[in-house]
Amino acid sequence: MHTTYLLGMETPMTRQKFTLLLLIAAFSVFIISGGVDGANECGKSSPDREAFKLAPCMSAVQDINAPVSSSCCLQVKKMGQNPSCLCAVMLSNTAKSSGAKPEVAVTIPKRCNIADRPVGYKCGAYTLP
Repeated sequence: MHTTYLLGMETPMTRQKFTLLLLIAAFSVFIISGGVDGANECGKSSPDREAFKLAPCMSAVQDINAPVSSSCCLQVKKMGQNPSCLCAVMLSNTAKSSGAKPEVAVTIPKRCNIADRPVGYKCGAYTLP
């Protein structure tokens, strides 16, 4: 097993996570400076900025069979109170650049067993189950 040393931390995949965070930060600066479609869905914050809150969902938005962590579910439940924001975040450039698959991301509320999720909500070309 390859272990990466970064900033005194010894954990597998630390370098991958660090690279991902740098990529997200770079895209966020680009998006914020150039504007985003639907930048008002999340109130004063852009969907790309809100996407950072869903970092605990990283593996779950890439693989439909990956377990969804309780911290991911908590963030999705909070964000799901505003379905248009949740949708905008799932379809954001930040989510896409981090490897999120929208067709998988829209399944997270159901996979978290969120009872009051917006079932049937149209999210671009996708519908929340």
